[in-house]
Amino acid sequence: MTRLLLTLVSFSSLVSCFVAPPPRADQRPPSPESLRFANQRISGIIVTSQADISDWVRRGFPKAQTPPDTNGGTATPISPDGYFLTADHVIKSPSNYTIHLLYGRGSGLRLARARIVWRDARNDVAIIHAPIETPNFYNFTPPGLAIAEGTTVFHGGLTTGLKPLYGALNTTIPPQSGFTGPQRFRIDIPLQPGDSGGPILDARAQVVGINSSVEFLIPLETPIFTESSGVRPNVSKVMKIIANDRRR
Repeated sequence: MTRLLLTLVSFSSLVSCFVAPPPRADQRPPSPESLRFANQRISGIIVTSQADISDWVRRGFPKAQTPPDTNGGTATPISPDGYFLTADHVIKSPSNYTIHLLYGRGSGLRLARARIVWRDARNDVAIIHAPIETPNFYNFTPPGLAIAEGTTVFHGGLTTGLKPLYGALNTTIPPQSGFTGPQRFRIDIPLQPGDSGGPILDARAQVVGINSSVEFLIPLETPIFTESSGVRPNVSKVMKIIANDRRR
């Protein structure tokens, strides 16, 4: 019995040696290269009842010609063949509305109609696809690694992505397994309208998750920014959904 107890104690001590240490926050700021990398990948979504907005886009989006029922946000390119992540509330619209995808910058700007591949309204995340090549896309941070609270993050949205702003992760994101559901987290970057669905990035410009919402404290009708909310989908599930959709 004594020998058995000693064996169990030794085994317990051995197992404890393999417990992963808590993750350390990477607090280095994003490099100029990372900021440029993200700037090249800013993509937009315009949802409207108008099936053709090419003239409005070609004229440079004049305010006077903006479709009156327009909704919009940011898309996050995650493959070379037209697959994007976004927030589900960005694409929520009547069935007769069209989802228009804007990809690229300047003379390389591409406009295409997008279709919904998959959506999760509860967690405010969706995948859409446009029939265009998207060589400028993002990779995710490794899903098997935790991301510590305090890690530097910045945003690649239509509005905030054009500004050299960065902040920090307010929530530790645990590592993912095949059974992990979407993971909610908080960041301290004051995002703006149009940023929804855009990528929240680490200092290396890898996708941590996408922006979902912004929260404000409003005492005496004076809005004070508190924090923004993001969601990290299960990366392996996203890739399986895309792989299955390619076989359609």
